[in-house]
Amino acid sequence: MKLHPLIVDAYKVLAGEEMTREETLALAVEIAGEDIMDLLALANKVRKKYAGPIEACSILNVKSGRCSQNCRFCAQSGHYDTGVDTYELLSPEQVVAAARKVYDAGIRRFGYVTSGCGYTVADDEFRQILATLDRLHDEFPDMQICVSIGILSEETARLLAEHHVYRYNMNLQTSPARYRELIADTHAIDDKIATIRALQKAGVTNCTGGIFGLGESWADRVDMAFAIKDLDVEGIPLNVLLPIKGTPLADRPILAPVEVAKAFALFRLVNPTKTIKFAAGRETTMKDFQGLLMLAGANGMITGGYLTTRGRSVDDDAAFIRHLNEF
Repeated sequence: MKLHPLIVDAYKVLAGEEMTREETLALAVEIAGEDIMDLLALANKVRKKYAGPIEACSILNVKSGRCSQNCRFCAQSGHYDTGVDTYELLSPEQVVAAARKVYDAGIRRFGYVTSGCGYTVADDEFRQILATLDRLHDEFPDMQICVSIGILSEETARLLAEHHVYRYNMNLQTSPARYRELIADTHAIDDKIATIRALQKAGVTNCTGGIFGLGESWADRVDMAFAIKDLDVEGIPLNVLLPIKGTPLADRPILAPVEVAKAFALFRLVNPTKTIKFAAGRETTMKDFQGLLMLAGANGMITGGYLTTRGRSVDDDAAFIRHLNEF
């Protein structure tokens, strides 16, 4: 059986050529049925040639709930009654204890995550965060520290760089043109982009992705893929919406595994050299098809759980990664 002509054309990525937005959208709209497996196979070839083996990281929800922002998908927004646990910043000792568990399991990338809009001034709480980051570095000098604490200024971005932060997570979530409609109107997408630029200026690498299943179109997904490409970040975490009771998106249908795999493949073709990480939704959406997704261009995962939902154990994922890297 011959390859679909659009997939044949997309093989140019293996030769170092770039996809255009129009070509990517055509793949998104027209590739279906048996041709999807051919698209996934191409994405995996691109991943193996340009992006390297599959890696894992772990994250800790250091401050939970009561967020002032109205992100429509989020259990931690103070605008919605979701029943999520709420607590202020964990102590340095609590964070170090959590990091030690994943470190002892062989994970060498640890994410420090808080709810809230962010830190544009170095207030007392931000200084407490810096002190905890110093403790983490002292305890685990060979562990890469990742942080996700919201919108920053150039000053706070610089301070994070000075306190051992290797990578920062700031997601676009969707097409920038539809951010206000699909995500939130209590802050602007431009503030997020400015944060990424400030971190790049300070020498911090970036992890910038989004969410599928918000009600976005294929065109929106392609727009997000190219917006992230233009930012030239190092990592791209992709989530699948977990509809949470109490949020405006509580009744959204869960995406089919084949649609998720297709979206990941397209992101790989647009961003061939980047770490594309499957974050929330891996277990709940893909279920028995997790391995298929990881062979559709992804080369990273979050292990051990997410901010407000559980994931697979670190040990199970370690074995999973060993087998996936054989393909």
